[in-house]
Amino acid sequence: MSAISWYVNRLRAMSPREVLWRLGQKRMQYSERKYCRKPQRVDHVVFNPRLEHLRFDSSKLGVNTKKDGHVFGNSIPLLGGYEYKKYKRQWHAGFQTPNEWERIFSYQLDYKGRDDIGDARTNWELNRHFQFAILAKNYYYSGDEKWADELQMLYEDWNDNNPYLIGISWTSVMELAIRSISWCFSLAYLQLSGKHQDLQQHLATGILNMTDAIDRHHSRFSSANNHLIVEAASMAIAGYAFDHTPWKDKGMKILDSEMPKQNYPDGVNKEMSLHYQLFVMEAYALVAHIMVANGDNVPHVWKTYLTAMCEFVCNSTDSHGAIMEFGDDDEGKILDLEGVGSEHADAVMQLCSFVTGISYPLFSRVSETTRCLLGEGYEKTLARMPSYDHHQSRCFKEGGYSFLRSDDNKTLIGIDHAPLGFGSIAAHGHADTLSFQLMEDGEMLLADPGTYIYHSDLNARNHFRKTINHNTLCIDGHDQSEMLGAFLWGKKANCKLLHFQFSEQEDIVEAEHDGYLPTLHRRRFTWNKIAKTLRIDDTISSPRNWTLSFVVGSNCQIEKSEGNYLVRGNKSRCMICLPKDSEPEITTIDFSECYGVKSSTYVLRAHGNATSFSTTITII
Repeated sequence: MSAISWYVNRLRAMSPREVLWRLGQKRMQYSERKYCRKPQRVDHVVFNPRLEHLRFDSSKLGVNTKKDGHVFGNSIPLLGGYEYKKYKRQWHAGFQTPNEWERIFSYQLDYKGRDDIGDARTNWELNRHFQFAILAKNYYYSGDEKWADELQMLYEDWNDNNPYLIGISWTSVMELAIRSISWCFSLAYLQLSGKHQDLQQHLATGILNMTDAIDRHHSRFSSANNHLIVEAASMAIAGYAFDHTPWKDKGMKILDSEMPKQNYPDGVNKEMSLHYQLFVMEAYALVAHIMVANGDNVPHVWKTYLTAMCEFVCNSTDSHGAIMEFGDDDEGKILDLEGVGSEHADAVMQLCSFVTGISYPLFSRVSETTRCLLGEGYEKTLARMPSYDHHQSRCFKEGGYSFLRSDDNKTLIGIDHAPLGFGSIAAHGHADTLSFQLMEDGEMLLADPGTYIYHSDLNARNHFRKTINHNTLCIDGHDQSEMLGAFLWGKKANCKLLHFQFSEQEDIVEAEHDGYLPTLHRRRFTWNKIAKTLRIDDTISSPRNWTLSFVVGSNCQIEKSEGNYLVRGNKSRCMICLPKDSEPEITTIDFSECYGVKSSTYVLRAHGNATSFSTTITII
């Protein structure tokens, strides 16, 4: 697709008000080029004179001051498996290529589809500065100057090489927001130590300038998804830390407004991505923690929605703590005080427990991030909380997902009958309506192909979103929804839940979608939880050529067995009986278990043209 076509399609997704707002943003950005005529560090001086009087107060962030029981990591995980020690000062690295991002005015830097350089999202992970907060935390809790020396070195190197509004690290407002939060916690630990005054002052100046930019440029209209929530959270956090009411009030107002806009009452985030749901939950939980630390009450609506959202995460999780995800997953997070070895979902759910007063049985230990905010004794507090029971099948009819379980709780089946995604662009959805995944005893037997990459290799980006590469029905080789860009959809499939019924012996979920109009596709899942047999009945309203796909987990093998197909994991197996008269084939497709890493896996496909047919999958 040409750049002109993309711009035309993107404009079609905007309202007239949004077009006017974006033109205003362009004018503002043009005026900000004055900061680039003579490049200057973001911590050089407070650019907005009205903010010069503000002073940072570490006590406002609610940091745990007890120094026992902490983990002292010295690196952060980079996306794509790149080695932190090798790249820790390569702030402009392309990662996927040896080339670097141009050091030009950030609003003129085209970072999308840059196969000549790499994936911007991979680079942004390094520039979010989780390592800064970790080093400052290590310094405060240990008293060892080596951590402060490393922080000082990295901080100076970054600021010398990333002048304000120049380069890849300034291209996204949400990246400023996450970096600002990392700097806030870095500054809090340094201030608690009572040392390194110059570095403290520089950090404070940088936070003020970044938050001022976020205030002017935060996401709106069709771009106001999880980005807006993170940006609002950063304004609220800086507002508390600097006792600046305009930022605090604006951030809180946005968060209050966006909670019901971006989430269904039953706990499903409208992005249709469990990863982004956890991302959003983290933003609210961090701000809620700071509110409590300052003696403010957490809004009742936050508690209500976070309770429901935690329940959805739990129901997406099998008995071994493995999470079943649909949609995009770029492994993003907002605060990491541990680095390598940290588990993002654990930290988020533990912070949410603090808000909801309910323990969620997904984790084996209290995360370092939780311990740094809530204290060593929080483990005992969690143990005293009532625990949420997620051992029953559950249908989230508003959000559009169902999770079916076996009596022995070893089997988890996830079914997608959800909308494509949030808003007019549905940025993070996949064309996977009526797809499903199957986990048995901690192993993914039938899987989602993953995400892989965002901002480069568009063919790969599309591959991981295509209908044919998900466990659903594809008609005439077409996608259910129309891809117009890496984060832009045109025609969208609409899905309707027709019926669900759960009993002690059998669960039924039935839904249909219109992604192949004039043909409708209806699918009925019948799960016998005693026999551990899943029957899938597909019906299409007119004769068409179709393909059924069954993507096999990356650690599994598949083989033909007595006319059927055996999927074999390390300790679990299932047998697939395909529709009568269909033409089967086993092939391979690209598969991505984590962002930026691509491998391959097997896929079983069945081709046919009947209007009604059934597949049976039995756990054996």
